[in-house]
Amino acid sequence: MLTFTGKLSPDADRIPDSTIALTAEERTKTRQHLQLPDGDRIAVCLPRGVELGDGDRLVSETGEEVLCIIAKPEPVMTVTASSEFDLIRAAYHLGNRHVPLEIKPRYLRLHPDPVLADLLVQLGLNVKQEIAPFYPEKGAYGHSH
Repeated sequence: MLTFTGKLSPDADRIPDSTIALTAEERTKTRQHLQLPDGDRIAVCLPRGVELGDGDRLVSETGEEVLCIIAKPEPVMTVTASSEFDLIRAAYHLGNRHVPLEIKPRYLRLHPDPVLADLLVQLGLNVKQEIAPFYPEKGAYGHSH
């Protein structure tokens, strides 16, 4: 089984041999077995704390193979509001519940949850169920040293 153990720097010019789409949660796991679109099974064994982003490339332990990571579209709720204040207030309430949250200037995005959807609607926000790539904030301690 091919094992990927390192992350290439963004300026590396290696062309990927394969591409795999991963959900937001899968992009946080440093050790996992995955199946490529062609059916081959691979292992990912990265240092603890490494998070993968859309377009990141991994290199195999032999250095011969490069794997490109893309963000897989997944079920999400996209929240919009008629004012910036309403969107900020929604982010506050969602943050109090410690849910993974993507924060953009014009929308918030989170995993589907009927209870949270009801709360957001009661706050006067628009909630739309979608299938889209999800890029939650890493949080205050989500940076690398």
